[in-house]
Amino acid sequence: MDNRERRDAGLAYVADGSVFEEMQECKKILQRLNFMDRTDFAGIAKTVKELLGESEEAFVNPPFYCDYGKHIRVGKNFFANYNCTLLDVAEIRIGDNCQLAPNVAIYTAGHPVHPVTRSSGYEYGKEVVIGDNVWIGGNAVICPGVHIGHNVVIGAGSVVARDIPDWCIAAGNPCRVVRKITEADRRRLFRAEEIDEEAWEEIVRLSQQR
Repeated sequence: MDNRERRDAGLAYVADGSVFEEMQECKKILQRLNFMDRTDFAGIAKTVKELLGESEEAFVNPPFYCDYGKHIRVGKNFFANYNCTLLDVAEIRIGDNCQLAPNVAIYTAGHPVHPVTRSSGYEYGKEVVIGDNVWIGGNAVICPGVHIGHNVVIGAGSVVARDIPDWCIAAGNPCRVVRKITEADRRRLFRAEEIDEEAWEEIVRLSQQR
């Protein structure tokens, strides 16, 4: 196998000339995206669709960084805020209605622990999978091989090195489940504060239309 095939199979590989050629195509699109007029929302959305391997109504606030773009699969209504980095050596799969706060980093790339092996230039990629309706707080880091379930909130500044199950709030370094998300959270806005009546009526109306 060549190094691109080894990379895509999750094996140890070297980022040789053929690998860098693939990266160059991505960098050209990122150059355009990251220097676009920030008020050109339609142009940004169009460029994001060109960049990502699969997306529907995805939007990012530039700057945004990735290695290939085509290894990223996002569902409907994906949003990434300023300065997010998705190192997509392996596939990154993100479900519907997911939000990344500023400075979120998702890493699939890794290197051997032993310095002699690491200095050989060999590295690897392990997929990251994120379910539907996930909100990842600012400055959180998702490490290679992690799977995050559906309906999860990851607290700001977390380092997620292990899988996180469905329907929970998880936070910390290392990231751990804090508690389950329950029906009692449905109207909660911030801490003990509830959503006001006017907004709540609109939320209920919209939910009934789905």
